[in-house]
Amino acid sequence: MGRGKLRIYLGAAPGVGKTYAMLSEAHRRVERGTDCVVAFVEHHGRPRTEVMLHGLEQVERRELEHRGAVFTEMDVDAVLRRAPAVALVDELAHTNIPGSRNPKRWQDVEELLAAGIDVVSTVNIQHLESLGDVVESITGVRQRETVPDEVVRRADQIELVDMSPEALRRRMAHGNIYTPDKVDAALSNYFRPGNLTALRELALLWVADRVDEYLQRYRSEHRVSKIWGSRERIVVGLTGGPEGRTLIRRAARLAEKGAGGEVLAVYIASSDGLTSASPDELAVQRTLVEDLGGTFHHVVGDDIPAALLAFARGVNATQIVLGVSRRKSWQYVFGPGVGATVARDSGTDIDVHLITHDEAGKGRGLPVARGARLGRSRIIGGWAVGVAGPAIMAVLLNTVHLGLANDMLLFLSVTVAAALLGGLLPALASAALGSLLLNYFYTPPLHRWTIADPKNIVAIVIFVAVGASVASVVDLAARRTHQAARLRAESEILSFLAGNVLRGETGLEELLERVRETFGMESAALLERSGDHEPWTCAGRAGIGPPVGRPEEADVDVAVGDHMALALTGRVLPAEDRRVLAAFAAQAAVVLDRRRLMEEADRARALDEGNRIRTALLAAVSHDLRTPLAGIKAAVSSLRSDDVAWSEEDRAELLEGIEEGADRLDHLVGNLLDMSRLQTGTVTPLIREVDLDEVVPMALVGVDEDGVRLDIPETLPMVAVDAGLLERSMANLVENAVKYSPPGKPVLVAASALADRVEVRVVDRGPGVPDEAKERIFAPFQRYGDAPRGAGVGLGLAVARGFAEAMGGTLEAEDTPGGGLTMVLTLRAQAPHAPQPLPSPQEQPERQAT
Repeated sequence: MGRGKLRIYLGAAPGVGKTYAMLSEAHRRVERGTDCVVAFVEHHGRPRTEVMLHGLEQVERRELEHRGAVFTEMDVDAVLRRAPAVALVDELAHTNIPGSRNPKRWQDVEELLAAGIDVVSTVNIQHLESLGDVVESITGVRQRETVPDEVVRRADQIELVDMSPEALRRRMAHGNIYTPDKVDAALSNYFRPGNLTALRELALLWVADRVDEYLQRYRSEHRVSKIWGSRERIVVGLTGGPEGRTLIRRAARLAEKGAGGEVLAVYIASSDGLTSASPDELAVQRTLVEDLGGTFHHVVGDDIPAALLAFARGVNATQIVLGVSRRKSWQYVFGPGVGATVARDSGTDIDVHLITHDEAGKGRGLPVARGARLGRSRIIGGWAVGVAGPAIMAVLLNTVHLGLANDMLLFLSVTVAAALLGGLLPALASAALGSLLLNYFYTPPLHRWTIADPKNIVAIVIFVAVGASVASVVDLAARRTHQAARLRAESEILSFLAGNVLRGETGLEELLERVRETFGMESAALLERSGDHEPWTCAGRAGIGPPVGRPEEADVDVAVGDHMALALTGRVLPAEDRRVLAAFAAQAAVVLDRRRLMEEADRARALDEGNRIRTALLAAVSHDLRTPLAGIKAAVSSLRSDDVAWSEEDRAELLEGIEEGADRLDHLVGNLLDMSRLQTGTVTPLIREVDLDEVVPMALVGVDEDGVRLDIPETLPMVAVDAGLLERSMANLVENAVKYSPPGKPVLVAASALADRVEVRVVDRGPGVPDEAKERIFAPFQRYGDAPRGAGVGLGLAVARGFAEAMGGTLEAEDTPGGGLTMVLTLRAQAPHAPQPLPSPQEQPERQAT
């Protein structure tokens, strides 16, 4: 059975109609005869949504008890047993109640998809994990229920459910989203027009990017080369010269004029190092384009205009930005230049902009490194001079005879010119033709192919030897230039690769994409196998249709060790390129090993932490639970004894001892459970406005009234906290302070406002803690100094700090002036006239669970 398909209705905010749209789709499928069930849909009391559930089969939910309340969650096992063709699962980012099959609902959906069940789900843009910081900066609310972007990206279909902010606010005002008592608060906070507009823009841009990815994949699969101007993509051609910064800034301004514009800067290096650009200048330009929101690309191509146009068409670019040539006027006799060639060959689908700059017309300024072949134009020129030059020289010398010595020098100059232009073969041809013409026209006897004077034979031989020698020197120089250029190009690519590693670009897929891009290949994949006879598996891939079977099936493969290979498709690379490719392959293997080592380290760290906590729990149970249990058992045994007639006072004392032991056990077990929740990350606070003078006194229940002094002004602003978590934190802090305070010196609990924060200080006059131990006392199962076993298991401060951080606060330890320790609990103050925004419907189940 294959994997099921996932369809997601994506919205910008609660109430836009995602669930309604999902249920409408379900009714359409049922009418077509599709086996469709409701696995979990939350209508949030909205009548129109609730009506849409009628006529649809609903799988019974699973009931879970949490904190004395009963909640319902999707019953994954029941859905799997039912095995429908399509299951509706609302609120993909929802966090399940503790005790559920999986911590998150999207993990439940993954199980359904793996079982071959198609799933239709919903999610809001603010619940995507990568957008958490952006959404918080817009709305002021941190979304605690998130779903990894990759889960949504992998969806087979993503449908945007859109609604204008004005229409959504009207729905809110009509009571179609929240109950009437919450409408005013919602409209003035989370559902402000600015918030909704920004969230809508996020949703539209995110979906546009996904559509663009699909379009690129479709164009590659169907080999579409024609430009589809669905959005403005501007390619900036860089030479490595200082004018590149001007071009990048100009392209960024062009991109800003169109919605969704994108800038792609590309530097094209010849495979033989045609342009020796400054690595430092390229690094500056790369940083500039990335700061402006664009991307930098480094590709290889011998024909710069063709490579630039191929890159532009490959990324579906609509515009190309180039700088006006730096060549001087006389240099145009060698060709029209890159800009003119690109403009001529771009066709009607790509606009070419030639931008003026300060370096225009000043000369290239960059040395040109020639390849092993001197270039087509130079070779043609060399043959033209080598063949036509001697004939033209003979015609000229027939009119003005200067003597055999001068004639030979003139013919030798033609041979040297042919050697300088075309290399060895044109020079040899010129020398041979020149020697024949000298023999026929200027060496006695004239007009015959014989030489009368032996001295003239020596002269002609020297003439041919000098011509051949000069040609050999020119050819050797060209070969050495080619080798130097190849080494320079390789060093630039390797330096670029090392720079990527230093910048932290160590993702395997990113590295493979860089390999594909650098060598102009269609795809790249890193294949591996566990043994010589085991099948190959793909560890990472980039591009369209990468080889996933065997390395031999690819156009190019480079072995990395015995059981790993880098495979590329697209074209056959020359042998000299394999050395650089081998460096990329080795780096890919290192990146893969590093990733796996990090995963192993994370697993080992989790196991080590779990083992440490389990060991500490065993120690706590074996030692710290024994004393209260022994006291309770002794008191109960005494009360049950028939041998002693207990007075009312004795009976009351024994019962008080039982109660104290039970309270102590309850406190200890509560801390153990709280620490377990903190370690597993299941603490989800219910943040709301709270007055400190309402919560702090409740934390002092059970503490001697004479042992604590409160100083909490009534003028303090309200704090944004979870009242239950704050009470537990304060109780632990006060208990710790009372434990170490000497008799007659009460603990001071004082609060004060500081900017947008409120500080609560718990001050004791005990022995204090040295600076090097102030952080250690917050670690689980740590007790400072010679605290006796009966003083607890060392969880109170760890739990207090964990709860404080869960609420967005901090807990630090300071010295008390005059001796002692002060615990400083810093909380967020609620801004006046800006009540905390209402939770979205997707967040409500999680918050109720806490």
